[in-house]
Amino acid sequence: MVRTTLPGLAILVGIVGLAAGQQPQPTEKPPIAPPPVAAKPIAYLPTPTPAPPLPSVDLPPELDRVLRDYERAWAARNAEALARLFTRDGFVMSSGKPPVRGWDAIRRAYAKAGGQLALRALAFATEGSVGYIIGAFGRTEASGDTGKFILALRREADGRWMIAADMDNSNREAGLGPAPAPTAKRR
Repeated sequence: MVRTTLPGLAILVGIVGLAAGQQPQPTEKPPIAPPPVAAKPIAYLPTPTPAPPLPSVDLPPELDRVLRDYERAWAARNAEALARLFTRDGFVMSSGKPPVRGWDAIRRAYAKAGGQLALRALAFATEGSVGYIIGAFGRTEASGDTGKFILALRREADGRWMIAADMDNSNREAGLGPAPAPTAKRR
């Protein structure tokens, strides 16, 4: 009597199959491939609608003077007049540039600056001899906002409000092409 074991039988069947021209059957199962992942269709989302513009606020005359003097000096391309709107140790912190401090540095920073400018206030506050104006700017009242600013203010001994720091930046994201459509008009 011939005794066969299961592995021996598998080898025997494989040899017989080869002799008959059949391919041997694998003894191990091939790894199961993960199911193919279906590509999701591209969904084109609509461009988000910009938030409604923040409304302008009316400033007291002594603070409004700061904005109007700034507009006039900017339009005249008068770096000296712009620098004199600041405290002696005031700062200019423009987008994409290092900060500058003091009248001489401000005058140099604004030496080639200027043109049409319309400023509007979004908020303000004063307490004693310090205050601020948060606002928006554009080229003209009709063009709407293309940027925003914060003016830190200090009241001098003569009672005049001066700019201690001016920080501004564009509404356009850096490196992303043209500025978005203006968001509001100054009233």
